[in-house]
Amino acid sequence: MLKKITLQAGLSLVELMVAMLISLFLTAGIFSMFSMSSSNVTTTSQFNQLQENGRIALAIMDRDISQVGFFGNDTARPFYANVTVSATAVINDCVGGGANNGSFPSNPFSSFRYLWGYEAGVGPDVLACITPKSGTDVIQLKRLVGPSVLPANMNATRYYGAVAYENIALFNGNAVPPVIENSRIWEYQHHVYYIENDGDIPILKRRTLSIGNGMNNDEQLVEGIENMRILYGVDRNLDGTADSYMPVQNVTAPMWDFGHQIVALRIYLLVRSTRKDNSYNNNVKYTVGDKTIGPFNDNYRRKVVSSTVVLNNSMFSASH
Repeated sequence: MLKKITLQAGLSLVELMVAMLISLFLTAGIFSMFSMSSSNVTTTSQFNQLQENGRIALAIMDRDISQVGFFGNDTARPFYANVTVSATAVINDCVGGGANNGSFPSNPFSSFRYLWGYEAGVGPDVLACITPKSGTDVIQLKRLVGPSVLPANMNATRYYGAVAYENIALFNGNAVPPVIENSRIWEYQHHVYYIENDGDIPILKRRTLSIGNGMNNDEQLVEGIENMRILYGVDRNLDGTADSYMPVQNVTAPMWDFGHQIVALRIYLLVRSTRKDNSYNNNVKYTVGDKTIGPFNDNYRRKVVSSTVVLNNSMFSASH
């Protein structure tokens, strides 16, 4: 008895080519989806980075700026003969514009500038201690930093202020504190915020004051801060609120010297991604305070963040 043999035919050449074409389309679709997914991840990651870097930069500056001019129990009073300075001279000092704008006040103590700023590369103002990026604002602050400390807890590399009502003594942290009845002791700080490029990455930096190194302490705070613009809120009728906001070029010498007219600041930061995305072309114009910046026509994403800071001690010189 013979067995029946069943023959199985293979794919024809045409069928094989059709199958390969279908596979090619499927592969192209999968690759396209992967590419889009990868691009979306990059975009989302960079926008998150921009938001976070801007938030951190503003948080650091807001807290510091809001307390400018804080001098403990003597905050609401101008500097006159009630100030003594036994602190050693500051090396590498950052001396700003005006007659009395170093780290420590000089005699006569009136018109000591706790707050001052300028736009780098625009106008004659400059701080010789730094090399900020041209076209970016620089801001200088001086104040006591809380909380108050006991003499045993003072840092020998820092400067301090012993303060009681109508008396302020600035001295070295490695010295015996001056004897002032009912005084409290705070660390004294002079800060300068500015933007400087590190290679191709712009960085928000801060100079701080210390004994031995003066104002040569350079802190790198946040990467990707490409531009900073500050508008100064001026209270012309002395009701405690800003009537208008002006760029640093419009702030007059009496406003810096006496301080009581500047009651708030608006800080604008242009934040840039630290890495390029070659799939993205940035041709956007950005409004940074009173300035328009761009288009850059490059491959970096950017975002503008801003904050309004009320100066808690803005009336410290109101009695001038």
